[in-house]
Amino acid sequence: MALRLGIDLGGTKIAAAVLGPDGGVRWERRIPSPRDHYDATLDALAALVREGEAGAGETCSVGIGIPGAISPVTGLVKNANSTWLNGRPLHEDLERRLARPVRLANDANCLAVSEGTDGAAAGAHVVFGVILGTGTGAGIAIDGQVLTGANAIAGEWGHNPLPWPSDSERPGAACYCGRRGCIETFLSGPALAAAYRRASAVDVKAEEVVALAGQGDVDAGRVLDTWLSQLARALATIINVLDPDVVVVGGGLSNISRIYDEVPKRWGPFVFSDRVTTRIVPAKFGDASGVRGAAWLWPVLI
Repeated sequence: MALRLGIDLGGTKIAAAVLGPDGGVRWERRIPSPRDHYDATLDALAALVREGEAGAGETCSVGIGIPGAISPVTGLVKNANSTWLNGRPLHEDLERRLARPVRLANDANCLAVSEGTDGAAAGAHVVFGVILGTGTGAGIAIDGQVLTGANAIAGEWGHNPLPWPSDSERPGAACYCGRRGCIETFLSGPALAAAYRRASAVDVKAEEVVALAGQGDVDAGRVLDTWLSQLARALATIINVLDPDVVVVGGGLSNISRIYDEVPKRWGPFVFSDRVTTRIVPAKFGDASGVRGAAWLWPVLI
């Protein structure tokens, strides 16, 4: 099979694309996710595979990025913020429906693979791929290959505590994982919007907070400044442990241009080194990186 079909299974949408051996897109489509319905999700994924292969004119390898992980102990989905997938044998069910092997990986791992293969971090040895959006996830690619880890949680920084918190940041908001003060409760889009709501009593989306900051809104400016500090501290711990060549940022908040200029200026005091050469860049393929990374889970088979 010379063509690869990748699917990014998100909480609100499912994106699919067929890539040629050169990485060019041969077919693509997006549909709404069947929220809270496992069987309908299986139906949607199988239908996209059929449509993609019909559109491409041949059978493809199939890779799927999911908002969680497959437990190496049970084979069931765990840690998915699309909670209707948790505890389900998604991998097994998909292979049965499609009558072929399927490769699954965490969606943030797919971002890291995509950007490390032919994206913003192409050729880098170690890539830390961050998703800043509805949640806060991350994945690791080494020489273009997913690092899954012994517990299938490599890169899961969003459910670690925010490092070096100030008194005003303790104990932090409650997280769906059952703990408080997780990085996700500070850096996700909903968290940024909630911080502005507390400061101004105005309810807007995260993207609007960024726009208001650019227009001189004092509350929005302070909230965004704090958010950038929190992001810098959170990434400093990653540099201290993993020391990646490149941090690639995807997700809806990756469009905040101040990230790429200001975060490297702020993480230095928290990194245990006399210099920091790690680069931080936006994802080259934007929200298509997850789809492309899912497709890249398979090698080219001619």
